[in-house]
Amino acid sequence: MKQKDSFAVNKKTEDLSINTENPKDQLLTSNQGVPINDDQNSLIAGERGATLMEDFLFREKMTHFDHERIPERVVHARGSAAHGYFQVYESMEKYTKAHFLQDPSVKTPVFVRFSTVAGSRGSTDLARDVRGFATKFYTEQGVYDLVGNNIPVFFIQDAIKFPDLVHAVKPEPHNEIPQAASAHDTFWDFISLMPESTHMIMWLMSDRAIPRSYRMMEGFGVHTFRFVNAEGQSHFVKFHWKPLLGVHSVCWDEAQKISGKDPDFHRRDLWEAIESGAFPEWELGVQIVPEEDEFKYEFDLLDATKIIPEELVPVKRIGKLVLTHNPDNFFAETEQVAYHAGNVVPGIDFTNDPLLQGRLFSYTDTQLIRLGGPNFHEIPINRSIAPVHNNQRDGFMRQTINQGRVSYNPNSLGGGCPFQAGAMQGGFKSYTERIDGKKIRGRSKSFFDHFSQAKLFYESQSEAEKQHLTNALRFELGKVETIEIRQRMVGLLSQVNKTLAKNVADGLGLTVPEALEYPINHSIPADGNPEDYQPVNVEPSIKKSDALSMANTSKNTIKTRQIALLAADGFEEQSLQNFKKALETEGAMISVVAPKFGTIKGAKGIETKVDQTLLTASSVLFDAVFVCGGSVGVETLLEEPSAVEFVDEAFKHCKPIATVGEGIELLKASNQLRKHLEKGTVSSIGVLVDQSPEEFVNAIAQHRFWEREKKDKNLN
Repeated sequence: MKQKDSFAVNKKTEDLSINTENPKDQLLTSNQGVPINDDQNSLIAGERGATLMEDFLFREKMTHFDHERIPERVVHARGSAAHGYFQVYESMEKYTKAHFLQDPSVKTPVFVRFSTVAGSRGSTDLARDVRGFATKFYTEQGVYDLVGNNIPVFFIQDAIKFPDLVHAVKPEPHNEIPQAASAHDTFWDFISLMPESTHMIMWLMSDRAIPRSYRMMEGFGVHTFRFVNAEGQSHFVKFHWKPLLGVHSVCWDEAQKISGKDPDFHRRDLWEAIESGAFPEWELGVQIVPEEDEFKYEFDLLDATKIIPEELVPVKRIGKLVLTHNPDNFFAETEQVAYHAGNVVPGIDFTNDPLLQGRLFSYTDTQLIRLGGPNFHEIPINRSIAPVHNNQRDGFMRQTINQGRVSYNPNSLGGGCPFQAGAMQGGFKSYTERIDGKKIRGRSKSFFDHFSQAKLFYESQSEAEKQHLTNALRFELGKVETIEIRQRMVGLLSQVNKTLAKNVADGLGLTVPEALEYPINHSIPADGNPEDYQPVNVEPSIKKSDALSMANTSKNTIKTRQIALLAADGFEEQSLQNFKKALETEGAMISVVAPKFGTIKGAKGIETKVDQTLLTASSVLFDAVFVCGGSVGVETLLEEPSAVEFVDEAFKHCKPIATVGEGIELLKASNQLRKHLEKGTVSSIGVLVDQSPEEFVNAIAQHRFWEREKKDKNLN
């Protein structure tokens, strides 16, 4: 078994009952340690008789099996996770007294879980959906959970609407359809009546909602939190995770096909990258706002439907997250891990964000039912590595064996222990904030700008991203059967961008309304004046933000990119070896794809192992394709319809393609590629013919050549 690093949380605690005996010497036992001599047959009355109730071994085994599935999460049910560490670059003591953000030499153990949101555990990884990005820090001050998403904003401003949102996006209750999809009436009915969701919808309909991998997506804390330093000074803070591989996506047609070919695409990608030693890395970034600047901006810092544009407050990168090893057991770790937005350590505190405030209740309440009771913090994956001393006792699944007669405070029989931690001992103290106001049900007027940042996001996208966003809205609303819902959504889109609204409306056979008639506002109190609760139009001071477009992401590496080398018997050996070596040197993962398994023999008799066949592989599972030369090998590939389809789909999905020598004949078999080859326009759109391996490496680093979509239209 592979030895794990010393900071792995399940190796740091000594009371996890890890059996260190030689596996060859282990005896099968009951849960009470009783040796079992027959685990294959029930205890029965006679050779063909009834099973006896006294068979305690059968009952124990079957009862455990009957109860081994816990309720899945209501949201974020489908997930994947890994262990690793976080290391700060420099002390942040100016802003926060959190210990794990002080010493650059300390590696803080972490457990990170990624997830889709809407689907069940059995749904696909490639759904158009928000992705969860939750990090559990096992710090010396206790557990800190940074629970976020790959999108920095949310659908709603107040947590009281969360059950409505989830009910709307989940499968419709009368027929339990569709699974893991927002393209249905109830979701868009809810959204069309909720103008505050408009900004989030721009993100959800963008390519951000279908990431290339968990390793190539950003993470965000979503809410505005507080940093509090040792002097009690507070700064507002937004958290960002920035992937060192860049931010990349797949296209929608490709996502649908991956769902059929490999619905575990993202989970497998994360697992295999870590197993191969290509450890995923992100940098933790923070946007820090002084307390006195709380009302400086045209948006409200406490509104979870808003970002702080990086042009206004740059993101300072303060440390690195590295995932270094996979879980030993999916259920014990990935399924039983319990995150909670309320798990904070001294130096990190909350704000009055109404969505965040609701989450502080909801997480505990959810874990109580999902994990069987109040002691879910004692499950090994959730256990603090800092000592735990308090007077909480008993309950389902209690594991700690508390000694002594005292379980209350204050006390004298136990010497007053455990003592409250004072300021000198680094105890958690909530930030002292003046609160003055009437008890009401309502929202601040500063929360009623619903469109300015939706405009900013759309205007910041590249032309290809805008087209993809338009297509996504056409697809989603095209699945909506109620025309009135479609029309309401077109009206809301007209407040973001008139061209966007018209293009979506054209695809739906609708017209854009001249004036937007706002639906009844859900947030108006019964005794409120409707005119006081209508959305307000604010013109954003920032017209375009480079950070919001994936076109501006890092494109300087091809590490862990999956590359298919198409070949068959008779291939040209030298070019295959040259390209394979160049790609592997840069960290790419190579698969030789051929008509059948085994080995293929080159034109000079050299044999090469086949990794995948045209039956088991598909271009949608790769980032780029290289077609080997050699007349005999290419002729064999031309006789395989799936080989032509492989190249055709790779071109359709805008992926880099390269070939040398006779391999061009396979490219010509693709109708779209042939048109470009005849016109001599391929080199500018990522199709390399008889060029060097280094040129292919540079092309792969660009990820996609979306301009093909536009050029294809010009050729037709």
